[in-house]
Amino acid sequence: MTMTYYTLGNSGLRVSRLALGTMTFGTEWGWGTDRETARAMVDAYVEAGGNFFDTADLYTGGTAETWLGEFIAERGMRDKAVIATKFTFNAEPGNPNAGGNGRKNILRAVDASLKRLGTDYIDLYLLHVWDGLTPAEEVMRTMDDLVCAGKIRHVGLSDVPAWYAARAQTIAELRGYEPVSALELEYSLAERSIEHEFVPFGTRYGAGIMVWSPLASGLLSGKYRPTQDGNAGRLDGFRNTTHPGFQKFTERNWAIVAELEKIASELGRSMAEVALNWVATQPGVASVILGATKLAQLRDNLAALDFMIPDALRARLDAVSKTPPSFPYSYFGSEIQARVTGDAVTGDKPAGYAPPLLVEGAAVSITSR
Repeated sequence: MTMTYYTLGNSGLRVSRLALGTMTFGTEWGWGTDRETARAMVDAYVEAGGNFFDTADLYTGGTAETWLGEFIAERGMRDKAVIATKFTFNAEPGNPNAGGNGRKNILRAVDASLKRLGTDYIDLYLLHVWDGLTPAEEVMRTMDDLVCAGKIRHVGLSDVPAWYAARAQTIAELRGYEPVSALELEYSLAERSIEHEFVPFGTRYGAGIMVWSPLASGLLSGKYRPTQDGNAGRLDGFRNTTHPGFQKFTERNWAIVAELEKIASELGRSMAEVALNWVATQPGVASVILGATKLAQLRDNLAALDFMIPDALRARLDAVSKTPPSFPYSYFGSEIQARVTGDAVTGDKPAGYAPPLLVEGAAVSITSR
């Protein structure tokens, strides 16, 4: 395959459209992979042209960062690699300042991540999850200080409300801080909520979307079936959890799986390849994070962009996975718009009105997402 690279948001950082996730690096959580398999996956990913690695300080208790840093050092590719890591979660019960998004924890967490990764800078540093408390002003000022100190290069947000992301970006623009270049969010055929606010925000205000769980925790890979009492996979172990990321066994999602299986058969591709291709080619998406526990899974996923989904088949996927818009988007229909425009005919600007950046090379195309 020929890997394609996008600039991340409005930044100049070029990242491969498929990123390698490392949440599975280590066996501490009971379903990860051993060291040699993790190293083999890094090798296969790099050989396919990938340069974008996603990790976090608490993935498998810090093992993921440590192994990733060692694998990158072994290959002598630190300058080539784009490392994204995250902070927020607390690893010290009883110490409220060892987690969250306050300045004290950010400064503690970044130094700990740098040490585990064995590097003196992080390419993309992300807030992992909204803590419901810390003002965006404090987060963005601290992140900008880290950029000025040379410890991080770019800033991102993961799993925050859209209003908080907008607030953070506005503060950065107003005060001249390093802006938000990336939004790391869950997105798949089974979870399309970000289309209402995050996609418009990202495309208009310069934040490329990094997709996590593009296969809905494995649901869209075909390994689960509604008729089974138990499914041999990670999701089955979370049937009774309250974690929202694992609430996937629904009638709507089984219908998506059934249609996806039909379309994959028509294309002669795996269900995972088709699901990944669909999400990677949606508006606003800069990179899709691949998470695998087996080398064969990763190799299959790396082929996800080697084909195109015909419009007719894409329409079927869109239809089966479509979710009714919630308020206020449910209110913005054609009748309301007709009252806004006085029934005058309006439309999009013509093609080429504001052409996107597009640089074509022999093996690489770069465009902004």
